[in-house]
Amino acid sequence: MKKQLFRILAISVLVSVCSCSRDTSPVTGGAILSDLIKPIEGRSRRSSSTYTDKDGKPLDHNKDNIRVFPGESMVVLDAEGPGVVTHMWFTFYGPGSQVWAPEGSANHQEMLLKITYDGNEQPGVAVPVGDFFVNCFGKRTEVISLPVLVEDGDSYNSYWPMPFRKSIKIEIVNQSKDKNINLLYWTIDWIELKKLPAKTPYFHALYRQEYPVTVKEDGSNDYTILETEGKGHYVGTVLAVRNRSPKWFGEGDEKIYIDGEKDPSIFGTGTEDYFLQAWGFRHKSNTLFFGTAFFDQRGIGGKLAEYRWHIADPVVFNKGIKVTLESKGWLSPDENRERRSHSWNERQDDYSSVAYWYQTGTPTCDFNIPPAEERALPDIDRMVITAKSVVDNKSYRSGRASWSRSAEHYMNGQLLFVPDNDRASVTIPFTVAAKEPCRLLLSVTKGPDYGIWQAYLNGVRVGRPMNLYDETVHEWEHYLLDFWPDPGEYELTLRPVGKDKNSDGDLLGLESVRLRERRPRVTEYALDKDNDWKTNPILY
Repeated sequence: MKKQLFRILAISVLVSVCSCSRDTSPVTGGAILSDLIKPIEGRSRRSSSTYTDKDGKPLDHNKDNIRVFPGESMVVLDAEGPGVVTHMWFTFYGPGSQVWAPEGSANHQEMLLKITYDGNEQPGVAVPVGDFFVNCFGKRTEVISLPVLVEDGDSYNSYWPMPFRKSIKIEIVNQSKDKNINLLYWTIDWIELKKLPAKTPYFHALYRQEYPVTVKEDGSNDYTILETEGKGHYVGTVLAVRNRSPKWFGEGDEKIYIDGEKDPSIFGTGTEDYFLQAWGFRHKSNTLFFGTAFFDQRGIGGKLAEYRWHIADPVVFNKGIKVTLESKGWLSPDENRERRSHSWNERQDDYSSVAYWYQTGTPTCDFNIPPAEERALPDIDRMVITAKSVVDNKSYRSGRASWSRSAEHYMNGQLLFVPDNDRASVTIPFTVAAKEPCRLLLSVTKGPDYGIWQAYLNGVRVGRPMNLYDETVHEWEHYLLDFWPDPGEYELTLRPVGKDKNSDGDLLGLESVRLRERRPRVTEYALDKDNDWKTNPILY
């Protein structure tokens, strides 16, 4: 992280030297390094969670956090203009059990950031707090970029300038049904101005989702990120995707329509190309203008969250803009009537997005976003058998089994198994009620002292060995088998087969065994329905 921050500082200094050698004009609003040697108009102000009296005088310097109850809202800034917000900082408890919140807390996907300008009824920003800061899926992750920084996944900083003429109100709304926002802290920095230039555009951000992306009236399944009329410039995109098919999803191109044009004048070459990467997304990354904030793996249920800031290359429009992304990619052979895998197919993945832009006048897009319960990804698991049954039924041998809980990882708990020797095993029985296409997988834990394990289904070896070693402790899904199981009784057994050369142990961490649904077309085509998985196990 220190290297990333140094890189950001170095580039900013370079920009400063190159851009301000002759310009001595005053600055309206906030300042990056290139503006610091110019006079800055206005007076700095701050709103924070510091406990104050009615006149704003601090009363108790350590009483500076707030609980927001379900259905309630906390106004973190209510100011008269003109002015410009230059920085926002938030932190709060995560969803797991904590010392001052033993029942857990609302997650940041259930929290709404709402910003209203000049007393308007329609907000100018309506985005889940997590998604605004590229912390999608309700998961915490580090983001180190120019306008958005989330250090260590728990301090949420925004440097998007937000000008206003008459007034601004910034609220955090708790849309959870039953959980508080616990220990909410905030700092909102803004500059009070005497005037705002007449043509100054306002900052806007909008959340959208389609679970899954659907075919539209024109026959396409292009996903719309933003559509609005007016004059302005588009400055950023956050995209979160959950894969619903086994293969690579990201062949879709960005298509941006400017000023009402029928055909897009801005047409891209691929999803990862739009996000300024190449040859797919393979790992987490953070840069000034683009990055992968979250990535676990490709496959059914695999998730990733991307950001792309158009700061040096804003997309300018004078009458309106429509920003879309094709939902196209590869399909596995059992999802294709040709029984082969190729790249140019309409997909049905789960998409959500945030659009960031500046605009004069009132945006014409709909800021009424789905409620919190609909923002959560729909459950796609047909069956979940928690590994707690291993402890309850003592279905293990040659080792020690315990059930533990973690506020950071599997909140409902996980099996921790310590094998005594290479004859150890853990067995989980389950029942299949109907014959339908599913993916068999394990929700496991990776960490510095975990081993390599092999899975067997009714005695048949399935999937590759699971190497559970990693430098850090985190959740992981290990895919085993794509099949049409007959109704009946099954046993999944795990056995140790060694450990990574870097591992300090051979532990097994297991949350559950899962059967995950396939897309409806797999059922419709039924291409693998009669395949005997015992003699021909398949994993796409």
